[in-house]
Amino acid sequence: MTETFRNLRSKGRLSPSDVDGTVREIRRALLDADVALEVVKSFTAAVRERALSDEVNKALNPAQQVVQIVNEELVGILGGQQRRLEFAKRPPTVIMLAGLQGAGKTTLAGKLGKWLKKDGHTPMLVAADLQRPNAVQQLQVVGEQAGVHVFAPEPGNGVGDPVKVAKNAIKAAVDQQYDTVIVDTAGRLGVDAELMKQAANIRKAVDPDEVLFVIDAMIGQDAVATARAFQEGVDFTGVVLSKLDGDARGGAALSVASITGRPIMFASTGEGLDDFEPFHPDRMASRILDLGDILSLIEQAQQAFDEDEARKVAEKIASDSFTLNDFLEQMQQLRKAGSIKGMLGMLPGAKGMREALDNFDESEIVRTEAIIQSMTKQERELPKLLNGSRRLRIARGSGTTVTEVNALVNRFEQAAKMMKTVARGGVPQMPGMGPIPGMHGGKKKQQQGGAKKKKVGNPAKRAALASGAAAQPQQQTPQGSGFGFGGANAKNPKAPTEEEMQSLQKFLGR
Repeated sequence: MTETFRNLRSKGRLSPSDVDGTVREIRRALLDADVALEVVKSFTAAVRERALSDEVNKALNPAQQVVQIVNEELVGILGGQQRRLEFAKRPPTVIMLAGLQGAGKTTLAGKLGKWLKKDGHTPMLVAADLQRPNAVQQLQVVGEQAGVHVFAPEPGNGVGDPVKVAKNAIKAAVDQQYDTVIVDTAGRLGVDAELMKQAANIRKAVDPDEVLFVIDAMIGQDAVATARAFQEGVDFTGVVLSKLDGDARGGAALSVASITGRPIMFASTGEGLDDFEPFHPDRMASRILDLGDILSLIEQAQQAFDEDEARKVAEKIASDSFTLNDFLEQMQQLRKAGSIKGMLGMLPGAKGMREALDNFDESEIVRTEAIIQSMTKQERELPKLLNGSRRLRIARGSGTTVTEVNALVNRFEQAAKMMKTVARGGVPQMPGMGPIPGMHGGKKKQQQGGAKKKKVGNPAKRAALASGAAAQPQQQTPQGSGFGFGGANAKNPKAPTEEEMQSLQKFLGR
């Protein structure tokens, strides 16, 4: 899509053939991303109709207007506006998870529980998947990692009644004052009558406030059939996309939201329990069109970085007291914000850096931390102490090479200099680049009119030269030779004459 819109920028006015070519490329891109055919047809028809209307013809920049139309249509089929969870007026709020086996329901239950706990709620997970082997044990492990209580009265592995477990969980939540109950139900490898019947029975028994349909973003074209079957059998209220960080292009998101009419509420973007975020249709549309997602990036940074700590670091940079300890703390906070590759992907134009992002090795940060942590407290405060033997010891302690230690120290020193320059209001000189024109801090300009004159060491001679330069006009040609003899004049009657100088040169063989 990005390449398609780039070709439109050279057009001063869009003809019907230009619009048809653009729509054709958009159709091909959506089909490649496994978006359902009926969704592609309705989407491209709407884009073509609006692109040929007067709103584009009257626009100053038709290409930008077409991008805006595509963006608005994407937001529309993704749900329009963000939909939040609706909590019950009288706790507990019951949230039921449904979906096929392998979609990631159990892991997502832990992610949702941890997210709710951060938001000030007291969630409880319910192990109602009693068919899949070790499903109960998996939920208990996930709940322990998330710091959320798990209600699991039955051992599972085919033993126990899931409907009874779900009913008893509501009573336990009321007695123990949990305000949210997340019910993890069983899944199957495919849609079947038994799965639907069990899920429908659990829904009738607990009367949930929200039924979330968990679907694998890499499922492809089968997403439509699965979503319709669950909508007819269980009737969910919202969709959760899992494995959105996979190698697929996530066309299931567009298909499910458009066909079922149910909003996408959450997205799972990684394997960690913190890789979970509310779904914003407008932000997802911007990511698809490579316009970036700065708002999500800012929210992640606000959660990970401490404002007071950032202010202290800024003061240290300004006072030239930024050390390797501060550098280590900054890197650790950056890692808390989530996947660095994912954050870089939220920047506008990130699709153009796809190869660089794919080659980015996040384990390099772990190696950097190991190198700094292998230093003593004094070495972190004063990197100048790092001689050859110390660097060899640090390399052995961190499992790296001396070359890597040297590279880290050099990068830190360059970064500290640049930050110091910026803190003082200057513009740093980037490595490999010359000084920026018009900026202070470069080398002093040499005097106009040629090379810089050397300073004479003898004070008396320097004074004589200064007085002579002031007395004589600049057009006068100085007389003398390379031996330092001046020409004959009134002030120096003993100086050699012109004839004597010629005989001297003849004697020297010139």
